[in-house]
Amino acid sequence: MIQVSHLSKSYGGRPAIRDLSFTVEDGQIYGLLGPNGAGKSTIMNILTGYLAPSAGEVKVAGYLLPEQAQLAKGCVGYLPEQPPLYPEMTVQEYLDFVAELKGVKKSQRREQVLRAARRTGLEQVLPRLIRSLSKGYRQRVGIAQALLGDPKLIILDEPTVGLDPAQVIEIRNLIRELGKAHTVILSSHILSEVQAVCSQVLILSKGRLVAVGAPEELGEKLNYSDKSISKWERGDVTTDVFVLMQIADIFGVDVDYLLKPHNEIEPVIYNKPVNTATYTTNMITLVTVLGIWTVALFVFVILWICDMVVWLVFVYA
Repeated sequence: MIQVSHLSKSYGGRPAIRDLSFTVEDGQIYGLLGPNGAGKSTIMNILTGYLAPSAGEVKVAGYLLPEQAQLAKGCVGYLPEQPPLYPEMTVQEYLDFVAELKGVKKSQRREQVLRAARRTGLEQVLPRLIRSLSKGYRQRVGIAQALLGDPKLIILDEPTVGLDPAQVIEIRNLIRELGKAHTVILSSHILSEVQAVCSQVLILSKGRLVAVGAPEELGEKLNYSDKSISKWERGDVTTDVFVLMQIADIFGVDVDYLLKPHNEIEPVIYNKPVNTATYTTNMITLVTVLGIWTVALFVFVILWICDMVVWLVFVYA
């Protein structure tokens, strides 16, 4: 379905993804997993033909991108992170509009809209305005528009972001159903999300591909004892791979740097020695200021009491 070879993309000389190569087979659900800024959305925009790569080769359904982007787009249904919805339209009107944009024949349009609505659980809300729908139902509308035109490949960018737990479960079940008839690629930075629905995982960090495979296969390769994506072992360092990815993202270093044996990592001093003279001076200043404020408050209270006594004597004398 998809062949990616030595793919790179840069923005103004800054690399977003670097030398990626992977293959997506038909009939499976793939998960792009990584922290924010790992390059997931950039990859999806390239696969959907919205961005041209800086280097490398990409084929979708046999069509070369970006040279044959228009043909490739006909094989892809795409849900971006922010669904492209029109709140003033009803669900029916919106799906009819998208079907027309996708070039669905007028004679087939009604049938395709009803089928997409049925598959996504939208039959009962077709007459309702999109603005009146909950976040979960709006996400369903976004998935329904991706299904129009009967694409072979469905690409979902962060499909459960912003949903409550019940809505997350509903969307995950829907994605599993879609995986029975389509090849699905979804992105997420949440481990449980990918584990729950994906048969294949591509782990990204800082624009590079860290690991590829089924969760069980990755477990064997990376010495996971519980067959889940939880631990990465290299040298004398054993830790949570996703915590490492987050730490690398926060501190702006590569995951490989954090995976070096301890004796190869330059020591970093986090707690500098305390300057005793400075500490003493600061404490004296603090105590002095507090003392002055305390005396001032005491004098104010005494003066207020004296004033009240004089006023009472004057009134009742």
